[in-house]
Amino acid sequence: MLALSKVLIIRSSREKIATPCAIALGNFDGIHLGHQQVLQPILKGGAGVYSTVVTFNPHPREFFSGEKKQLLTPLEEKVEILEGMGLKQLVSLPFDTGLAQLTPEQFVENILVKRLEAKTISVGEDFRFGCQRSGNAGYLKTLGETYSIDVTITRLKKEQGMTRISSSLIRQALGEGNLSHARAMLGRPYVLIGKVVPGRQLGRKIGFPTANLQLPADKLLPRLGVYMVWVEYGGEKIKGVMNIGYRPTVEGEGISVEVHLLDWCGDLYDRTLRVSLEGFLRPEKKFASIDDLIAQIGNDCYRARELFQKSV
Repeated sequence: MLALSKVLIIRSSREKIATPCAIALGNFDGIHLGHQQVLQPILKGGAGVYSTVVTFNPHPREFFSGEKKQLLTPLEEKVEILEGMGLKQLVSLPFDTGLAQLTPEQFVENILVKRLEAKTISVGEDFRFGCQRSGNAGYLKTLGETYSIDVTITRLKKEQGMTRISSSLIRQALGEGNLSHARAMLGRPYVLIGKVVPGRQLGRKIGFPTANLQLPADKLLPRLGVYMVWVEYGGEKIKGVMNIGYRPTVEGEGISVEVHLLDWCGDLYDRTLRVSLEGFLRPEKKFASIDDLIAQIGNDCYRARELFQKSV
């Protein structure tokens, strides 16, 4: 019996899929408000039917371009969100030459009908499938009728009735440091989840100890700079200031993600922190001296406290 509180993750053809399925088809990176709209029809499921997200790994665009994509929601984070929504299963289909060459008819028969035993399917109106993206949502509905599968086509979600919500636009907003726009499309703050690992301990030496976060390699970072953040740890929610960048003033090596917890101290090594980005304070900058850097960090913390106070 499948545990109701955990999402079953299927990554290969050798693993057993819980069937029959109510399926949402798509990539779902970010699980933004548009994705959530596509997922809603399958949450009802029904007795003995498993609500299932079916996605592809790698993403078809990655397969054809060879370029690795940074993700809004790496797998573990995506699974956590899906569990919260009540989904039972995630099937990550290995996208290879064989799958890429399936016609729309073959994809429906071989994958959706025979392997997944689909009872219902939900897709966005821009969904494409089959060799050279030759099938669309309307054709999927037609093919579904052949197998008595109910196909729901969800209209694209728009922000405040104007801008279409998409993972690409969320990436763009994050790249600009526009957290409010990203949050409006995601329906929640953008988060970074990482394990605290040893750093150079420069923050401690200058009076602002920081937790150095190790994030999933494929996690998309927002604009480099300084942020006000909420940090969740051990059931607590702590105010903080986070720096994402190269630390040019102290000749940092590579991009680091460091968070300073306001009015809190303790040992965080090897702990996992969940950091919600609440506001962009300033871009990264190289200062003329360490003293100038210390003064600016003090200003960053002061401003973060002010903004937190106003948001209460």
